[in-house]
Amino acid sequence: MISEHYTPEAVILANGEYPTHVLPLKILEEAKFVVCCDGAANEYILRGHTPDIIIGDGDSLSPENKTRFSDIIHHIADQETNDQTKAVHFLQEKGYQRIAIVGATGKREDHTLGNISLLLDYMKSGMEVRTVTDYGVFIPASGTQTFVSHTGQQISIINFGAKGLKGEGLVYPLSDFTNWWQGTLNEATSNRFTIQCTGEYLVFLASM
Repeated sequence: MISEHYTPEAVILANGEYPTHVLPLKILEEAKFVVCCDGAANEYILRGHTPDIIIGDGDSLSPENKTRFSDIIHHIADQETNDQTKAVHFLQEKGYQRIAIVGATGKREDHTLGNISLLLDYMKSGMEVRTVTDYGVFIPASGTQTFVSHTGQQISIINFGAKGLKGEGLVYPLSDFTNWWQGTLNEATSNRFTIQCTGEYLVFLASM
C-alpha cells in the first residue's frame, strides 16, 4: 500500500516556480538534506536558507552565489540529462531512496511535462520519488497498487502503457486510456483506492 505518511530522506528543489502551498513548503522546511537544482538555489538562499548541495552546470546560478557557495556546488556538465535527474542520481549514489521533488512545475510547460514523466525512470531504477506541487502529489506506480486517500479527493491516472486498467474505490471506471486527459478528474469514494493493471502509470492526488 502507498501511504500518505510519506517522509522523504532528501528533498530536491527544482528550478520551476517556487512553492507557495503549505505542503511542499513544509516538506522543504523539514528536509534533512536539500539539493537545489542550479538556479533554484537563488530563491532558496534569498529566503534565508542554505542548500546542502547545488547541482547543475551553473548556467542560471547568480555570480554572487557561485562565489559564496562554491564549496557546495557540484558541477555536472552532462547535457544528456536535466538538472533534476542529475540531483536524483547524486542522491542515489549517496544512498538516498525516498526523495521528494518540489518546485518542478510552473514556468515552461515543456520542462514541467519532462520533469513529471521522469518519475517513471526513477521508479525503474529502484528509487521512491514523488513530485509535490502546490496542487497535489504525483506518484509513479507499476502494476496493482493501493493508495491512501480520503472520500471526495480528486484523483487522476495518467497511463504510460499499462494494460487491463481497473479501479476500486473510485467514482468512475478505468480503462486502457490512450490519451492522458481520459484518466483525469476521477474521485475517491473512501479512504483508499486500488488500481489493478500490468504496466506503468502516474497517479496524481489533489491536495485541494
